[in-house]
Amino acid sequence: METEITEGDVPPYYREVYDAICCKLEDRVQGNVFHKLLNRTKLPPITQNQIAELVESSKEEPLSRSALYKGLVLIALAQQGKQPSAKLLENIAQEYPKPQLGDVSELESLRMQARGNPILLTWTLQDLLHIDMVQVELIPEKKGLFLKHVEYEVSSQRFKSSVYRRYNDFVVFHEILLQRFPYRMVPALPPKRMLRADREFIESRRRALKRFVNLVARHPFFSKDEILQIFLCFSGPDVQNRIRESLRGVGDEFLTCGIAPTAKELLPPDIQAQFGASRELIRNIYSSFHKLRDRAERMAFRSAENATDLLLFGKELSTLGSDTTPIPSWVSAASSMWGTLKQTLKSLSVEFALLADKAARQGKREEEEVVEKLNIFLDLLQSYKDLCERHEKGVLHEHQRALQKYTSMKRQMMSVTVQSKEQISAEQLESRIMQQENTILTMELRNYFSLFCLHQETQLIHIYLHITSHVLTAFIDSQIQGHNEMSEVWKELKPKLGGHLPNGMSSA
Repeated sequence: METEITEGDVPPYYREVYDAICCKLEDRVQGNVFHKLLNRTKLPPITQNQIAELVESSKEEPLSRSALYKGLVLIALAQQGKQPSAKLLENIAQEYPKPQLGDVSELESLRMQARGNPILLTWTLQDLLHIDMVQVELIPEKKGLFLKHVEYEVSSQRFKSSVYRRYNDFVVFHEILLQRFPYRMVPALPPKRMLRADREFIESRRRALKRFVNLVARHPFFSKDEILQIFLCFSGPDVQNRIRESLRGVGDEFLTCGIAPTAKELLPPDIQAQFGASRELIRNIYSSFHKLRDRAERMAFRSAENATDLLLFGKELSTLGSDTTPIPSWVSAASSMWGTLKQTLKSLSVEFALLADKAARQGKREEEEVVEKLNIFLDLLQSYKDLCERHEKGVLHEHQRALQKYTSMKRQMMSVTVQSKEQISAEQLESRIMQQENTILTMELRNYFSLFCLHQETQLIHIYLHITSHVLTAFIDSQIQGHNEMSEVWKELKPKLGGHLPNGMSSA
């Protein structure tokens, strides 16, 4: 196809489309992106193939700016009902028509979905959950009146490892993770042990530590880092020092990631607006899930209370049936009936103990399978909120300070040119200004890399949103199982009670 279309020939819309879908690093449009654009037109497949052939486009080869413009012209003409052809393109005498592709901002997603785009995460929730399953169990307490510290056995399914860790080992691991990945979601740790911490606090902290280490072990980037493997596998002495040594001479993710210098080119143009909208959305999601967790906790607590009440109810029946106080003679007519009832009441304590056990198991299932799943997602959402604050108070704040310092130096430089008696020479100031310019450039690159990571971490949050179906499934299954188990006991109990009633007496 010989017709050449230059940038000055086309309307602004054409240039906007090119800027939205071109690969900034190559200044071309990837072939598979153009084919996604063709699919968006909803033209017949035969027509789409004709347009692709006319602009010499394959899914493997990128398109130049001129080739894309040709494709846009042909799309617009085909949408008008005309048959795409080279002759049709050559005979256009009027202004190039505008193709119907929707809002330009929506076309950005076509480039973002292109194969090999490093900003996109292709993981599913199942993929993440299958990376590893880490168990954190309390080691049985040692003999003595006081326990100096609590130890945990940390077992990794992925590494087939089992190591002993103290709480302070988790603290160092957390600190080094933040240093290594300052622009990623690092979940928070539960608080340190309070004075006279009871077993309930220790168990609550164990669960929180388990959630923390599983979120880290299943993170797409943490899971590949040496720090995680050391924490889960190193069984030698002083694991804290070993973790710290692993970071020496390595630097944070910005210094080791090959994408960092070009992160700006991979970001959507409206990244700041997307960041603000995503932050507000996730804030609302956090609020809703927090309320769901609170309700689920109340239901689990009520199941546990129900178990206690059923057990005590059965014990009171047994106490009543075991009462040996003589019956007065003037009520002797009813003594035979009461004696039969007492035998029945005494025997019912077994069934009520079984009901209490079923209710306790119901509460435990609700705690472990529903509440904990909600808690792990809440921990992740909280880490996202913390990351947003680090981005604003850290990278952006440091960048602003660097710019202010640079402005101050420029003013001082101007003053030196006027007042030759300044202590600092113009040459010294010029050198410092150059150093500050380099600092500003580095801060700008860090800012864009931070936004790049935020974009990926936001995707990770949305991947984890599918945990909602896991929670609902677990909740429904738990309710069905619990009610079925208790229903069976109740059904067995009723005929037993009826069999011990006096003749002719109704159970109603």
